[in-house]
Amino acid sequence: MNRLLLLACVAFLPCFAAAQGFPERPVRIIVPLTPGGSPDTIARALAQGLQGVWPHPAVVENRPGGSQNIGADLVAKSPPDGYTWLLAPDNVFSVNPHLGKPPFDPLADFTPVTPVARIAFLLVVPPGVPANSVQELIAYAKARPGELNHGSSGNGSPQHLGAVLFQSLTGTKLNHVPYKGAAPAVADLLPGRIQVWIGAANSLLPHIKEGRLKLLGSTAPQRFALLGDTPAIGEVVKGYALDPWLGLFMPAKVPQDIVTRVHGEVLRILNGAELKARLAAQGIELLTSSPAQFARFVREDNAKWGRIIKEAGIKGD
Repeated sequence: MNRLLLLACVAFLPCFAAAQGFPERPVRIIVPLTPGGSPDTIARALAQGLQGVWPHPAVVENRPGGSQNIGADLVAKSPPDGYTWLLAPDNVFSVNPHLGKPPFDPLADFTPVTPVARIAFLLVVPPGVPANSVQELIAYAKARPGELNHGSSGNGSPQHLGAVLFQSLTGTKLNHVPYKGAAPAVADLLPGRIQVWIGAANSLLPHIKEGRLKLLGSTAPQRFALLGDTPAIGEVVKGYALDPWLGLFMPAKVPQDIVTRVHGEVLRILNGAELKARLAAQGIELLTSSPAQFARFVREDNAKWGRIIKEAGIKGD
């Protein structure tokens, strides 16, 4: 019995020692997108929040490309020691796997730590479209099947999926115009070359305030406080919900004590009142959960969008 107890203690020691000494060197936060967007902003807020609290800095590394799969793959194949984090959007885990075969298993090769934010997505039209509500847009589109253009950042992007779901639930038919990013699409939206856009609030709010775009609804299941009386599309279109999220992950098999420590520090930072208020003004709502709750949510979200993509016959670029 004593020998078995000794063996059990020896087996436990490496994980215990790793957690006790963690971190002994800088942590890398991999963002699979270019600098400047919401994931990059939040990653840098986390790095700043750890400064002076941990003995070593956290370093943000932008690794764009491959529909965010390049940066995600780097983390998936990193040692499971807690020193490499991934801050990524939902499509890495819920959408990309159904559009092609990524070089990793999104449900098996990562340790979910916590969601960090949900991004307000809005349904907007230029002033030339004679619709001032979701109901009016549906009626207008039904009278002109295939005549209205909706833009997206590419096949399988949140903008594309949001429009596909809208058409499926409303019986409308829009013409899809994919772009290489949101910026060129919005540039065509403003003068009315495309007529419908579902996209992130932070890039649209300035144009809405200036009267250059009309806000019809938000895509999340609940209203955003930032938008006042603007309804959620789901209040009009039963079952509609597009709620893009960002999450923090580490490689699979990171010791639980390290996951717990990282989780606690991240929650401390994300619950800061100043950070919450600053990001809320950009349409970014910070949120957190336990690792187990987040893992369950990721599996459910993957299954949900897998069904929608299959039913709509969406293919990757």
